[in-house]
Amino acid sequence: MYVDVILSPCDGRVEKISISKNSRFYEWEQLFQIKKADGSVEIIDIGVSGKIETLEVLEGEPVVAGEVLAYFKEDLFVTGSD
Repeated sequence: MYVDVILSPCDGRVEKISISKNSRFYEWEQLFQIKKADGSVEIIDIGVSGKIETLEVLEGEPVVAGEVLAYFKEDLFVTGSD
């Protein structure tokens, strides 16, 4: 099993973090919210499930596109449903 990253897709400020270190998450679950300069909110989710290894940002911090938000280990078994 390898460690992967969750990257910010945009510049903005971390509005909300819905996960914590060592927590499990499921595919397409909301992980982060980033508020952009124009006031819109970008929801961050990914198409895999896994376990958060480390969080690299805090709520309220500014981020740039491509910045690492968290490191995680992907689950190797299917957990989704139709």
